Amino acid sequence: MARRGKARAAPRRVGLLRERGFRLYWSAQSISLVGDEINILAIPLAAVVLLDAGAAEMGWLTAAALLPSLLLSIPGGAWADRQTNRRRAMIVADIGRFAAIVSVPLAYAWGSLTLAHLFLTEFVVGALTVLFRVCNHHVYASVVDAERYVDGNALLSGSRSAAEVTGPSTGGALVQALSAPFALLVDAVTYLVSAVCLGGIRTREAPPAPREGGGLAGGLRWMTVNRTPGLLLAGVSMLSLCRTFLMTLLVLYGTTELGLTAGALGAVLAAFGLGGLAGAYAAPRVVRRIGLGPAVVTGFLWFSLPLLLVPLAEGQGPLAIAALVASQLGAGCGVAVLDISTNSYLIAVIPTTLRSRVMGVVQTANFGVRPIGAVLAGTLGTALGLRPTLWIGTVGAVLSVLWVAASGLPSIRKLPENATRHREEHEEAGV
Repeated sequence: MARRGKARAAPRRVGLLRERGFRLYWSAQSISLVGDEINILAIPLAAVVLLDAGAAEMGWLTAAALLPSLLLSIPGGAWADRQTNRRRAMIVADIGRFAAIVSVPLAYAWGSLTLAHLFLTEFVVGALTVLFRVCNHHVYASVVDAERYVDGNALLSGSRSAAEVTGPSTGGALVQALSAPFALLVDAVTYLVSAVCLGGIRTREAPPAPREGGGLAGGLRWMTVNRTPGLLLAGVSMLSLCRTFLMTLLVLYGTTELGLTAGALGAVLAAFGLGGLAGAYAAPRVVRRIGLGPAVVTGFLWFSLPLLLVPLAEGQGPLAIAALVASQLGAGCGVAVLDISTNSYLIAVIPTTLRSRVMGVVQTANFGVRPIGAVLAGTLGTALGLRPTLWIGTVGAVLSVLWVAASGLPSIRKLPENATRHREEHEEAGV
């Protein structure tokens, strides 16, 4: 029976790709994710190699990309809940991101590229990404049936992990062959492809939320009165804040203290995606075997514990690279389990009329804390050194699971059978 259950799981996921709406949605997400990964490597390398950015400048560069999540996610979510066509807004966001990214190689070609230009580019792309994300869950729910949320999220997580494998390695090769600014041209094109795919979707989205449905604060109010998702979000926020220490300083740490080349850095980052592919494959099985709540806890620990290997890396040889690769493999596997289980839980329990507003709160907590973490990492990295700062971030990431342990989520094996009924009652009440 167990083997037959496993055999049925993969066809359920593959079957989703036969449905035109989901296939186009999945294609749009997948191709733009590859470009995102090139961006993550190319822009920091442009700052370090071409403009001599230090720890403080790297902190501000990361903060510029993430600050829109802190400032715009909640108002953006309120706006998205009132719209009838969120997919169109996602297309506009893709086209805007294309234009912003293209401006970097153009400025470099004219000899006018500056750190201020990179800061502004990252801020604009971040703002448009917020718009894309607050609309995304409505479009996802329009192309995936509720009972297949875990399988749909597993496919998306697999795409994200594949992008994390191919994106950094491709980005590293492109940077070495073309220079960092011109590698961004590939990133820009992926946004256009995403826009075309989204334009082909013909599914019906949920209707706009009523004006009296709680306003701007409706999502925050729902999250604060529901203890389990509220504490889960606190844990996600702390984990995100602490991991930002690593992401902000990894390129600088790898190049200055460990002597890694752009190609080696790309390979290290690609290991995160390889781990994510394994995690995306395993996550539905983990959820079905140990339950949804324990899978979330497992994801937290599986993600954070391997990060301790980063500050433990020593020297400038194969052992240092091996430690970084192992950390990224383990963390990538853990984050896939965490994302799939957490996203499926939240999409299932959030009322449809509050979906974008609540997800705006989630994005503020998850992504909005990252500019704070980036500036803090840059400040501490300058004051204390890179390795001590990485220790602070990685230990904090491990401790973030304590929020989830206190939430009651570990005792939830599956979504309550009456979750849909409760959600409908909330919607009817306009909560």
